[in-house]
Amino acid sequence: MTGTSFNLSTVFQTVAEAVPDQEVLVWGDRRFSYADLNARVDGVAHYLARQGLGSHTPRERLAGHESGQHHVGLYLHNCNEYLEALVGALRARAVPFNVNYRYVAEELLHLFQDAGTEALVFHSAFAPQVAAIRDRLPGLRVLIQVADDSGNPLLPGAVPYGSIVDTPAPDALPEPSGDDLYLLYTGGTTGMPKGVMWRQHDAYVSAMGGTPFGSPEPYRSYAQIAEAAASGGGGMRLIMTAPFMHGAAQWSTFHMITQGGAIILPSDAKRLDWADVLRTVERERVVSVPVVGDAMARPMVAELERGDYDLSGVFAVQNGGAPLTPTVRARLQAQLPNVLFVDTVGSSETGIQMTQVADGNGTDTGVFTPDGDTTVLDDDLTRELAPGEGQGWLARHGLVPLGYLGDADKTARTFPVLDGRRFSVPGDRAIRLEDDRIQLLGR
Repeated sequence: MTGTSFNLSTVFQTVAEAVPDQEVLVWGDRRFSYADLNARVDGVAHYLARQGLGSHTPRERLAGHESGQHHVGLYLHNCNEYLEALVGALRARAVPFNVNYRYVAEELLHLFQDAGTEALVFHSAFAPQVAAIRDRLPGLRVLIQVADDSGNPLLPGAVPYGSIVDTPAPDALPEPSGDDLYLLYTGGTTGMPKGVMWRQHDAYVSAMGGTPFGSPEPYRSYAQIAEAAASGGGGMRLIMTAPFMHGAAQWSTFHMITQGGAIILPSDAKRLDWADVLRTVERERVVSVPVVGDAMARPMVAELERGDYDLSGVFAVQNGGAPLTPTVRARLQAQLPNVLFVDTVGSSETGIQMTQVADGNGTDTGVFTPDGDTTVLDDDLTRELAPGEGQGWLARHGLVPLGYLGDADKTARTFPVLDGRRFSVPGDRAIRLEDDRIQLLGR
């Protein structure tokens, strides 16, 4: 356990004060320093607080599946406004949550009802979808519309996002807490989307940069985070290939922020064009490129093979979601011979559990080194398996989520208590090998 209970808003504020002039986000000709973005975050937080959005019930009075805060949906393509609204809501002690912009009306309605949505930040491109269901959402009382090139007009009752970023502070500002929620909706691949509720402290330490890469020990203070950000010199620069609506993208973003680094957005925020991505990597001196399994890595390597890009500054390709197959990894290695390949395993319900770092040669596909809290439970969820004992359920204990929003039964099933310890068991099968590494088998 760290000495400090971290919250994500104060993490950002700490880094902004430590390296105010370093870039935090670059999108085409838009370039934001930490100081620039932090000022806009303040405006968003002030506006939300003035609308009465924030925390209404202390965490200690609530069960694991209950929220005591107001919820703010982020229905946006990638943009600077996404990061500003995310951190701004947290600063107001409201709870931002991710909205899959590919959902159709009934899926959106389910999501907004499940989340008890009271405020929504959305791109003008999605105004027709919001208009079609807003009458069925009586609790949705704050609409904030982000201008884009769609030509859609401002919805009745909505305010332009640009009008809120310089909102002055209210008389009393809330003080964010490490007990405040971080809410992440699953993709719905195993049923309807579920809202995974974390304490911000736990999410930060387990998944979002609060534990330095390669270290078993998390940061112990905000001062230590400030020192780490300053010592990085702004050299960490990641190209954001995934939508911010995915948890992995938010996790990567806070890893960069903790190091005082920058998130670089490709020029096209609506589709993944690898020629555009790789030109941006080249121009912006990106050092880290994330992918999600072969589905992303295969078109990336195809573009590398037919194009001519100077990627000498790239240090790592980070993969999550699905292991890279040996064939795709070998093709990437041929194009990027000096790059490390970092495979990670985790889920919305566990944070980052296991890692494999390789140079592309002689790596056992699907075999990972677990962190100290990751284990394998037997089929009946009654005990941990010993090394070499066989197959069971991949699990994690320690800093795990509080539960699923509004669902006590699913919370009890996914987060069982064994010998006084609470585990997260979201459904992956795995084998604990003789050498204590873990082979992932999947769902």
